[in-house]
Amino acid sequence: MNTHISRFAVPESLDELPQDVRTRILAVQDKAGFVPNVFLMLAHRPEEFRAFFAYHDALMTRESVSLTLAEREMIVVTLSARNGCLYCVVAHGALLRIYSKNPHLADQLAIDPRTASLSERQRLMLDFALHVGLRGGGLDSDWQTRLLEAGFSLDDIWDIGAIAAFFGLSNRLVTLAGTPPNAEFYLMGRVPR
Repeated sequence: MNTHISRFAVPESLDELPQDVRTRILAVQDKAGFVPNVFLMLAHRPEEFRAFFAYHDALMTRESVSLTLAEREMIVVTLSARNGCLYCVVAHGALLRIYSKNPHLADQLAIDPRTASLSERQRLMLDFALHVGLRGGGLDSDWQTRLLEAGFSLDDIWDIGAIAAFFGLSNRLVTLAGTPPNAEFYLMGRVPR
């Protein structure tokens, strides 16, 4: 294993990991064709690995009436760029390009969201995510009214805020560990298949 993916210990071999953690990593490898560095970075503490990915999956893959996978990734890329997290901008930028089928959107959101072709609803979603994720803001009656009028439910509002909060944690852990993005992420979704 590449030990230059974290300032902290990474497994020498997947065989030394608990079965459930190893199975999760191998499933990702089978699907993506490589092991994202963040999986190895977090694997040195299996209980935290499990908790991190359980909450990640609950936020990012659960069924939603109105938040698409692309919109969830829009929140991650926008917030991660403001937090200076190269890993999450690159990795989630790749997912955003794939889900949105737009090779430009992730770069636009990372540099200046005003350059992206977004709906007013999506702009409000990102503004609220930044309010929560960067400024530690809460849901006051003004934000609630604006978000509800834009068509977001209270469940959606929770999701926006929870994704922003969770990726604040993720951004800081990846930065703490000095974990670089995998080279494979840079080209994903840039050229149509």
